[in-house]
Amino acid sequence: MNDYIISVRELTKCFGDFTAVNRISFDVRRGEIFGFLGANGAGKTTAMRMLCGLSYPTSGSGTVAGWDVMQQGEQIKRHIGYMSQKFSLYNDLTVWENIRLFAGIYGLSKAETEKRAAEALERLNFTSERNTLVGSLPLGWKQKLSFAVATIHRPDVVFLDEPTGGVDPITRRQFWEMIYEAADGGTTIFVTTHYMDEAEYCSRVSIMVDGEVRALDTPARLKEQFAAESMDEVFRILARGAKRGE
Repeated sequence: MNDYIISVRELTKCFGDFTAVNRISFDVRRGEIFGFLGANGAGKTTAMRMLCGLSYPTSGSGTVAGWDVMQQGEQIKRHIGYMSQKFSLYNDLTVWENIRLFAGIYGLSKAETEKRAAEALERLNFTSERNTLVGSLPLGWKQKLSFAVATIHRPDVVFLDEPTGGVDPITRRQFWEMIYEAADGGTTIFVTTHYMDEAEYCSRVSIMVDGEVRALDTPARLKEQFAAESMDEVFRILARGAKRGE
């Protein structure tokens, strides 16, 4: 069995004469927490959209969960999880109704939905909030529920796009405990973040600058390579040479 859940070679995306993503290549192992970093305009959002099956590459090759990024975007979308800072939970539905809705979208049977929803509510300590409208939940609770919904179908890989934006440090730490738990269970985590301290929690980190992957290694090795004391310092060193604006 291939140990790589994501594998891309020379992946490129052009919009007219503008090359948003320029021949990026990397592999992500099963069960890995892979940090995908880059300043605004670096191309990471465009790259993530290709990996999620939301946009087809201009050239290059790659697979996500065994599906071809050049031709099988619809299959990719059905076999991954996705969550962003703006993940669309329905505020006018209850916690339970949101879980049931997204479980149905992911194709789970009624019996499997009941079972996994009950497990998720217990794991989140949300059992007493089953019939609470999502719109009345604190932001941190919504983020945790979003993650549970994004992984309710137990995908091989889940993409997290700035998942902890706007939440307090304690909630961020709790969220990362959920990430570690999912990774320990075999789920691959592909995460973008603006918080450089969170980069330290990743198995490996890639940093994009001007559409290209300029660095890729473990946090410890990157700090050693750039003679830096923190991932924030590594990021600043690389971003300093960026030609694209914010």
